[in-house]
Amino acid sequence: METGNLDMKTDKLPPPPAFQLESSPEQSPARPLWQIIMVAAIAAGVQFGWALQLSLLTPYVQLLGIPHTWSSFIWLCGPISGMIVQPLVGYYSDACTSRFGRRRPFIAAGALLVAFAIVLIGYAADIGVATGDKSTGKAAKPRAISGPCRALLADLSGSDSARIRTGNSLFAFFMAVGNVLGYAAGSYTHLYRILPFTKTHACDIYCANLKTCFFISIALLMTITVLALATVKEEVFQPEKKKSPEDKNMIFFVEMIGALKQLSRPMWILLLVTCLNWIAWFPFLMFDTDWMGREVYGGKLGEGAMYNRGVRAGALGLMLNSVVSGVASLSIAHLARVCGGVKRLWGGVNLLLAVCLAMTVVVTKVAESSREFATVDGTVAPLPPSAGVKGGALAVFAVLGIPLSVTFAVPCALASIFSNNSNVGQGLSLGVLNLAIVLPQMVVSILSGPWDALFGGGNLPAFVVGAIAAAISGILAFTLLPSPPPDVVLAKVSGATMH
Repeated sequence: METGNLDMKTDKLPPPPAFQLESSPEQSPARPLWQIIMVAAIAAGVQFGWALQLSLLTPYVQLLGIPHTWSSFIWLCGPISGMIVQPLVGYYSDACTSRFGRRRPFIAAGALLVAFAIVLIGYAADIGVATGDKSTGKAAKPRAISGPCRALLADLSGSDSARIRTGNSLFAFFMAVGNVLGYAAGSYTHLYRILPFTKTHACDIYCANLKTCFFISIALLMTITVLALATVKEEVFQPEKKKSPEDKNMIFFVEMIGALKQLSRPMWILLLVTCLNWIAWFPFLMFDTDWMGREVYGGKLGEGAMYNRGVRAGALGLMLNSVVSGVASLSIAHLARVCGGVKRLWGGVNLLLAVCLAMTVVVTKVAESSREFATVDGTVAPLPPSAGVKGGALAVFAVLGIPLSVTFAVPCALASIFSNNSNVGQGLSLGVLNLAIVLPQMVVSILSGPWDALFGGGNLPAFVVGAIAAAISGILAFTLLPSPPPDVVLAKVSGATMH
């Protein structure tokens, strides 16, 4: 008999302590809705820049001279910084006694870090020419700001579960808005004309477009962040008791190890399913637009315009993905009821993820078999794919928005529920879950490029591995992951997001 099945009557199965909703004396009454909207809107600024990286960073670093085999290594920066930054920010923001509040100082610092990193990305080509290193690349740190934003939403919601659901749904909605704007900007070819100084002798039109997008990203992020921090005030956090000298000298990562030792079996299963889930997701997130340029459009980087057309089509696909994800994120609670429980929903969408990743192979083979060529100025070049091939590829992008929205919601919500008996704050519990996200990202970043090179240098081998990981993740979610009582889940799950 499955102990957590939602088909059973929950009054005959009292929930264990791990499934109790978190409550603490530090919670305050819920704030007005407009304040929650202001904080949630910061997600749009963060996701605008992140969307640009997801759609354009891999082609961009290859343009700077990094071979496709090693381009995935540039994505190590985000997971490594996330593994350190996210838990540290969560831990110290939980206990911050600043007169500006617990979360606002970290949100402000995170916004500045993101802006600085984005400038480095945009000017990588110019820096390379000036220093002689043409393969420079950096990765922004959205985790430095997203984590405290989510925690501040929980603080502003107090103990009102309906307000918590609203805040998380709004956060997910603004993430989708930022993604749509970012992908739309990335797919527009003449954006650099707004800021003509971005085009230099070291930075061509493609590079200038990216640089202009990043400047717009900084302006959007800083404007929203300043407005939110100026209008939403926090109360100064007063700890119940002073920490002993031993507590003050405790190293954070020692406490993180202590938190791991206290995790329950459901939490460990959640971490395993999440880990496999991100092994599935990350190859596609790294190489989606590169896949469109190479396999679907048949282009080669630096040879003709077909590769760039494919990258722009991939950005359009990612915009469709974000629209679907945004709509689905507002319907997760309803989808969970329809599917018979949150674990069945997560297991089902993981299997859908596996099917979509497998479909990239089908789309690629059809594109290759139907590809036509033309001779232009003595050079044989591929023609654009047929409408059917392009539509099939864009359909894969769009359908993937459904599992993506669930991936951003369910693990975060279940981690909050399963870890309630571990005596750690919300920030630290999200930091623990973040380890199950960044560690597989590091593994994929290291192995996917060389793995693809073994099979001819394309993107399909990594996608196939992702499909297998997604299928295993879905099966484990169905068979091993316990289901908390539905009323407990719905108090947490709607739109809870995780990067």
